Amino acid sequence: MRHLMNPLDFSTEELDDLFRLADDILLHEERYAHRCDGKILATCFYEPSTRTRLSFESAMLKLGGQVLGFASADSSSAAKGESVSDTIRIISCYADICAIRHPKEGAALVAAQKSRIPVINAGDGGHQHPTQTLTDLMTIHALKGQFSDMTIGLCGDLKFGRTVHSLIEALKRYANVHFIFISPEELRIPGYIREDVLERGHIPFEEVRRLEDVMPKLDILYMTRVQRERFFNEEDYVRLKDYYILNREKMALAKQDMMVLHPLPRVNEISVEVDTDPRAKYFEQVQYGVYVRMALILTLLELI
Repeated sequence: MRHLMNPLDFSTEELDDLFRLADDILLHEERYAHRCDGKILATCFYEPSTRTRLSFESAMLKLGGQVLGFASADSSSAAKGESVSDTIRIISCYADICAIRHPKEGAALVAAQKSRIPVINAGDGGHQHPTQTLTDLMTIHALKGQFSDMTIGLCGDLKFGRTVHSLIEALKRYANVHFIFISPEELRIPGYIREDVLERGHIPFEEVRRLEDVMPKLDILYMTRVQRERFFNEEDYVRLKDYYILNREKMALAKQDMMVLHPLPRVNEISVEVDTDPRAKYFEQVQYGVYVRMALILTLLELI
């Protein structure tokens, strides 16, 4: 039995296989419509989610399976004080595979250690979000055709943004990837990412404050929102929430084949006027997320 806790749980060769499977599902969805007949996915979401939870549910339903679960801690026995380890033992009696999101770092790993079914980390605190990373990689794979020889700008909340941390971990394994981190001082990437991942791996990166200064260099711009739920006080959030806004003027500085990604939801860090720019790929990114989660479910259930 296998779990997905971290993007590095899959080798680059295994990721290639996963994306090939997702590509085939995209082209021949009808072939996979009954692969999960009789199987049940449990979605255990201890914090709010729209895209991730519904993407998992859509993926399982498209495969012919069924879904059960809860959408917040308040609607589960966590409200009564039940531990994650006890909950997953119970869920293991009801379902064949589980996707869990939790505000505490490491909660998904605790679940995996106690589970009798495959567990997928759907986000744990500010730590990791591996299936969003698979979505990001699938989008790059589909639209760029490569992962190496690129300059990638990550902009916004780089301190608490688990999607950013997971993407850095995944892309560090490819050749000639150069990272540019664009953030205010208060939201810089954490020390453990800078020192343990980038510096130790001799991976080139630079840190800047102004998005305009680096737009012409970028092959991919990965925008993120400033997350109110990760802040300890409202004053800091209000001060930083509008620090970066991607608009038509900034897009005019970018390459014609540059690609804008965003894990969503957005607040106002990308102006709606950018949505019609052909380089804006964040809504396509959502669709790719369904196909890659379908491929992941089939892989973990060993149905391929």
